[in-house]
Amino acid sequence: MAKATARHILVDSEEKCQALKAEIEGGRDFAEVAKENSSCPSSRQGGDLGSFGPGQMVPEFDKVVFSGELNKVHGPVKTQFGYHLLEITSRS
Repeated sequence: MAKATARHILVDSEEKCQALKAEIEGGRDFAEVAKENSSCPSSRQGGDLGSFGPGQMVPEFDKVVFSGELNKVHGPVKTQFGYHLLEITSRS
């Protein structure tokens, strides 16, 4: 079965998500941005979600994690929780 590890940043608006993505693409550390801005409890670990398989996350999240490019910031991805920036750190 496929497995992935990823980290994310969860915010309440697409605009905030885009602004944070620009900061990361400009050289800011993903984990630091997550600790400062993410509303998810995973923010304490720099947005790290650990290892998970298909179907363990919401469908919009799964679609990106199991098909997107590794070590690239993806998003904004809208789910029922808000807007996410995702970084897939590994996949097997």
